Amino acid sequence: MSAAKRTADALIPVTIPIQNQEQTRTTCPYCGVGCGLRIQRSADGRLSVQGDPEHPANLGRLCSKGSALIDTLGLQDRLLYPEWQDADGRIQRISWDTALDTIANRFARIRAEHGPQAIAFYASGQMLTEDYYVANKLMKGFIGSANIDTNSRLCMASAVTGQQLAFGEDVVPAAYTDLEQADLVVLSGSNLAWCHPVLFQRLQAAKQARPALQVIVIDPRRTETCVIADQHLPIAAGSDVWLWSGLLVHLVQYGQLDFAFLERHVDGWADCIAAAKIAAPNLSTVARQCGISEESLQSFYRRFAATANVVTAYSQGVNQSSAGTDKVSAILNVHLATGRIGKPGCGPLSLTGQPNAMGGREVGGMATTLAAHLSFTPADRDCLQRFWSAPNLVTGPGLKAVDLFDAIADGQIKAVWIMATNPVVSLPNANRVRAALQRCELVIASDFVRHTDTVELAQLRLPALAWGEKDGTVSNSERRISRQRAFLPAPGEAKADWWALCEVGKRLGYESAFAFTNAQEIFTEHARLSEFENTGKRIFRLGALAQLDAAQYDQLTPVQWPITASGEGRVRLFGEGAFARENGRARMQALTARPPAQPLTAAFPLVLNTGRIRDQWHTMTRTARASKLNGHQSEPLLHIHPRDAEHYGLQSGQFAALDSHWGNALLRVQCDDGMRIGSVFAPMHWSEQFASNARIDAVVNPDCDPQSGQPEFKHTPVRVQAVPMAWQGFLLTREPLAAPPRCRYWSRIPVVACTRYEVADSERSDVTTLLSAIFAAESMPAGERIDWGDSARGAYRAAWLQEGRLQACLFVAPDGGLPERHWLQSLFGQPSLSMADRKALLSGRSSSPVAATGAIVCACFAVGELTLRQHIRAGNRSPAALTRVCQAGGNCGSCVPALQRLIDTELRQQVSA
Repeated sequence: MSAAKRTADALIPVTIPIQNQEQTRTTCPYCGVGCGLRIQRSADGRLSVQGDPEHPANLGRLCSKGSALIDTLGLQDRLLYPEWQDADGRIQRISWDTALDTIANRFARIRAEHGPQAIAFYASGQMLTEDYYVANKLMKGFIGSANIDTNSRLCMASAVTGQQLAFGEDVVPAAYTDLEQADLVVLSGSNLAWCHPVLFQRLQAAKQARPALQVIVIDPRRTETCVIADQHLPIAAGSDVWLWSGLLVHLVQYGQLDFAFLERHVDGWADCIAAAKIAAPNLSTVARQCGISEESLQSFYRRFAATANVVTAYSQGVNQSSAGTDKVSAILNVHLATGRIGKPGCGPLSLTGQPNAMGGREVGGMATTLAAHLSFTPADRDCLQRFWSAPNLVTGPGLKAVDLFDAIADGQIKAVWIMATNPVVSLPNANRVRAALQRCELVIASDFVRHTDTVELAQLRLPALAWGEKDGTVSNSERRISRQRAFLPAPGEAKADWWALCEVGKRLGYESAFAFTNAQEIFTEHARLSEFENTGKRIFRLGALAQLDAAQYDQLTPVQWPITASGEGRVRLFGEGAFARENGRARMQALTARPPAQPLTAAFPLVLNTGRIRDQWHTMTRTARASKLNGHQSEPLLHIHPRDAEHYGLQSGQFAALDSHWGNALLRVQCDDGMRIGSVFAPMHWSEQFASNARIDAVVNPDCDPQSGQPEFKHTPVRVQAVPMAWQGFLLTREPLAAPPRCRYWSRIPVVACTRYEVADSERSDVTTLLSAIFAAESMPAGERIDWGDSARGAYRAAWLQEGRLQACLFVAPDGGLPERHWLQSLFGQPSLSMADRKALLSGRSSSPVAATGAIVCACFAVGELTLRQHIRAGNRSPAALTRVCQAGGNCGSCVPALQRLIDTELRQQVSA
């Protein structure tokens, strides 16, 4: 479809009909914290969101993304009807019956000709548990293929495997309240402040109330989370097993093991300790492998040993590794060895990335598991086959995510149904993923967004429900099941994923197995399966929830599994043993420390680390709709230590080519002294919808953990090279361009009242060539054009006005000397420009005393860095003081770490001056 048609779709007037109700209690669709929300409808029909003070996960708190959820609603770029794209790229609207018949007929033919393993599903932690359950049941029980995996493979698989090895089942033993009850919280591979902001707020509040609570951050980068850290260990990427094995050896040496707990409840501990002594024989060996000082290492070990109540919260920095399972096991080993598990303020706490990654694990949504935590043993298979009356239950695991798309590329898989995810952007070696889908016989995409990098490759596109339209349940990182309730009706012909899956199941001849009419019926079957022939061997069980009727399901309040027959949940597990292994005992793992799969070389001497930024989510299909979330970091940046930048001839604001064996990207440089020397960081969010060449996972290597199948997103050998630009600039347009700029670098982001493009090119251009590089002929703004140029310098400025109203403005300079964007953006909110504003427009300087704000730090109140620095210099030297004078930090609190960091930086500069 043409870019012009996309723009037309984006401009459809937005009408959001809402149900006649005052308030809906639901759940946030972002990270694994699982915050409760209250959606309020005012008398005039407007919607607002606030944190639910009665929800145990967030107790009323929200982050910037959650606070802006209402701004993400609307029908812009919505996929509203089933569509078919032919081989020539022509798209036509089709009926649901035609779409579903097509799927069923093609699946039946492919299964008959090539076997069930030629069909695959790729699901997502954005799906509700009920959707996930039906997908898993249809694929593994009735189609007969285990090739159903999920994007949770990219974030949680190592935690799943590590917990299965240690505990016998994928169980997170700790809870959020343990963060507040601990005396020491170790955050390992977790930028809590940005990736799980509400948990960070809870931990920060606990530390303020009880200053003796210590926080240690283990992360190669100094992130915003370090604002509350008593110690930061910037270990080398991939060195975690050495670090934790060294801690275990230290605890042995100083008599800190809980031998009573070990003797009663743990197997394999002697072999584990022996292996740890080989991997980490002394402090100097560990310090050398981790790339930190012996003194800092000793300090960490002593703090841990001296503190009885310790929580280790870990996330993607641990999981996303070719040794991710071993890293998880190393953490679990230490907690098992010391009995620091299952007690208030104690235990390992795996922080999931997505809102329902846990729910997907519960229903067997991964290729390596079966529903209700059943395994592939003959007894478990027999149990599930009888419960489902499944004629084609799979006999063993299917292909994990990376292998699954490799099989598509190799032609082994002929059809894939992708639901609620964007693998062309999010999987490693993403160019191979794109090529695989281009060659696949049948690609089906269920999504609510019409244009993503993945949807555009699908022959069949199915309109799915968006967050505000979904009804079902999700499970968060602490095993807490919450209701997600719809507060908007389905627009167009959008349907629940479970409905579409059931309709395909019926068309394949399995009517009775997929006769569900609502989410409650699916959930209660899921709950009954958790209890079916479960004599206590499986910890996952939903007890009383198996008997819920429709009204009780609708009123379900948040509860943590395992759940008793009377409906009570469990906060924490394993304090008295009772593990899920056959003998009821845990098992510590004997580990061999090993470096990342891909070593650095002279050709690729730097380590690329990838991850999230504060205000964006995944591939920005939701968050980019909220203009207030786009000001904090409005384009993809390459973070690099100043010493490395100097070595490679880079400066902040300039551009660098980033290359690996697998792909390349072009990013703007950001010097960052929080980076570890020898490493760079780039965000995962930007797709081809938002930037010219910033799909960072096209650069990431596809090596995976051999046990979990989780890719190594945190260690890709890369090189960087400065890319001189003859000019760079920015464009603000009231309406999005009909086609992307045709210059070497561009990025776009919606901001308040306009769209902002950052542009640059390495070719010197006259004005005509410059304009044609930015505008397609059909997208040149209409109206009166006023401009100014300096051909000697290569600078150019232009503005387009229509009936006095600003339509677009363009600023270009050879050296990046460009005006502040945010004041110019504000002009688009004016019905017409005054004569003073017209005169000031091309200068880029306001004619009023309004100061430039700088880059946005507080998304909720649009407070910029320059404004904050002025207030700090005026004596406001705490986040609370800044809130009083300019509101920053006074809503969701996500920017409070950034406020503290600005304060610290400003005070250091004053001292050095």
